[in-house]
Amino acid sequence: MKRLLLLAVVAAAVAAPAAHATNECRGLMVCVPVAGPWVLTSSSTRVEYDLVCPKNYIVAGLDAELSARGIDIGFVGGIGSPVNPGITTQRDAVFLGRLVRGIAAAPSFRPHVGCVPASGGGQRVPTAAHAFPPAKPTARTVKQVTATRNRVVSARCAKSERLAGATHAIGFYGNTPPTAAQARGVHVTQRVRNGVATYTITSHVKAVVQLDLVCVPR
Repeated sequence: MKRLLLLAVVAAAVAAPAAHATNECRGLMVCVPVAGPWVLTSSSTRVEYDLVCPKNYIVAGLDAELSARGIDIGFVGGIGSPVNPGITTQRDAVFLGRLVRGIAAAPSFRPHVGCVPASGGGQRVPTAAHAFPPAKPTARTVKQVTATRNRVVSARCAKSERLAGATHAIGFYGNTPPTAAQARGVHVTQRVRNGVATYTITSHVKAVVQLDLVCVPR
C-alpha cells in the first residue's frame, strides 16, 4: 500500500452551522477555490472524500467547514521535502473525517481546496542506504454518481491493476449542512467480490455518492 503521511489541514477547520468565509486561498497570489459537498461521517468509521482541482492546477491550500465541533478532519499527503504543493499534494486532496467527540444527528464536513497553477515538484531521495524512497504504488479510481431511489453501480480497477480497498461517501451540495432527515434519506450498501465493488443506493433526497477505489499494479 502507498506510504502516506496524514497531515493536519493547512487552514484550521471550524464548526459551522452555516456557510462562512473559508481560508483555502489565504496567502496565495493566484488561487481558484473549489468547494465540495457536505459529506456525512460518523463515530463508527472514518469517511474519505476526494476533492479535485481544475485541470492544470494543484492543491495549495485546504480548509473545511464542520457541522459539529467533535469532527476530526485531516487529509492524505505524500511524503517528501519540503512540504508543499507538487510534493505533499497533487491535483486532488483526499479529506478524512470522523466524529470523535460528542453526539450529532447528522455530522458532516464540507471540504475546500485552494488551487494554484501546476509546477514541477521536488525530487524524493532515499534517506538511508539500501532503503527505498516513498513512491506511489497505489492509484485512486474515483467516480461520483447522483443518488436515486433505486440504483446499483459497479466499479473496478483497470485490467493491469487489482483492487486493494474500496470506500464510499455520501454528500449534499449547498451552503448549510444536511439535516438529520436528509441524512436518513440516503442509504448505501457496499459489497466487494472478485475485484468488483458494487454499491446499492437508495435515496429519497437530493444527494451524491462518491465511489473510491484504491488500486495497485498486479
